[in-house]
Amino acid sequence: MSKYNTAMLVTEDGSAFKGRSFGAKGETVGEVVFNTALSGYQEILTDPSYKGQIVTMTYTEIGNYGINHQDNESAKPHVEGFIARQFSKIHSNWRSETSLEDYLKDNNIIALENIDTRALTKLLRVKGSLKGIISTEESNPRKLLKKVKAWQGIDGVDLIRQVIQDKPYKLNFYPNIKKSHNIAVIDCGIKHNIVRLLEMQGMECTIFPAHYHYKKILKMKPDGIFISNGPGDPSAVPYVVETIRNLLDHKLPLFGICFGHQLLSLALGGSTYKLKFGHHGANHPVQNVKNKKVEITSQNHNYCVNLKAIENEIKVTHINLNDQTVEGIRHKRLPVFSVQYHPEASPGPHDSRYLFDDFRKLVEKHKK
Repeated sequence: MSKYNTAMLVTEDGSAFKGRSFGAKGETVGEVVFNTALSGYQEILTDPSYKGQIVTMTYTEIGNYGINHQDNESAKPHVEGFIARQFSKIHSNWRSETSLEDYLKDNNIIALENIDTRALTKLLRVKGSLKGIISTEESNPRKLLKKVKAWQGIDGVDLIRQVIQDKPYKLNFYPNIKKSHNIAVIDCGIKHNIVRLLEMQGMECTIFPAHYHYKKILKMKPDGIFISNGPGDPSAVPYVVETIRNLLDHKLPLFGICFGHQLLSLALGGSTYKLKFGHHGANHPVQNVKNKKVEITSQNHNYCVNLKAIENEIKVTHINLNDQTVEGIRHKRLPVFSVQYHPEASPGPHDSRYLFDDFRKLVEKHKK
């Protein structure tokens, strides 16, 4: 134990957790959330939707299968900090290229282990998501608490521009697949596996930064529009909402996931609100309203939609069985639908991948 430095987490309510430093050294602030997934820590680290957040894994040991470049959901990690009961010092997997510890160090991600993550999770469930700070440099909880309270947080903050590129670009994961449909992707922090699954449906994706003008997007004459996942507060990016609203006027097939679902709801006239401690994990039950089947889903969001103002225009297609929040919608007149959860989830579950088939069929129908 002597080779490991001590580190401390302090949350805005004054709670303090002392443990061991893992990864980079220094200090980091973020909104502390917990994730209940048993695996997929690399995908969580590299998911742009986690920008601004310190992620606590509820599973007891993280890192045992190492890191490989193929499982990245973006070019680099985006979490502000990482917490687990124990990070494995040994990694063993035929695909592994490096250890979790080296990966965190190389990407300057501060991590904390050897704390009671169950107690921290219970704290977040009771009090909701809390601002927090991890420090390997300061051990005085009072001094750290002052720094936490001085941080503005993520509510009302535009985090999109911190995770996206400035210019349009393309990814081509499957060059051997014939791509017959041109899809304009509104990038708010897209995960790579979304693009992979769109390509598998024969869709060529041009990825436009969220601040791109809708008229420039339409110049490519897209067969459909996709709105991606992304970090933070959807009400903080009205310029993206306005872009979507203008695109809706052209009645193109449109599919949104997570942050894209929230932005679509705002563009249609709905509203959003913040959940107490969010939905983060790979085991959330969602019911398909039409066929009553229950899908186990991967989720990562702090905000949810309120559709009361537009309930005559949309149909709710999916409901969260844990708290009855809206998980999916479809417009009654326009070829438009979205879901709050992640059907592209890697490593899983894969119960909802049929939604990519639905989008392809919608595009094909519109092109006839």
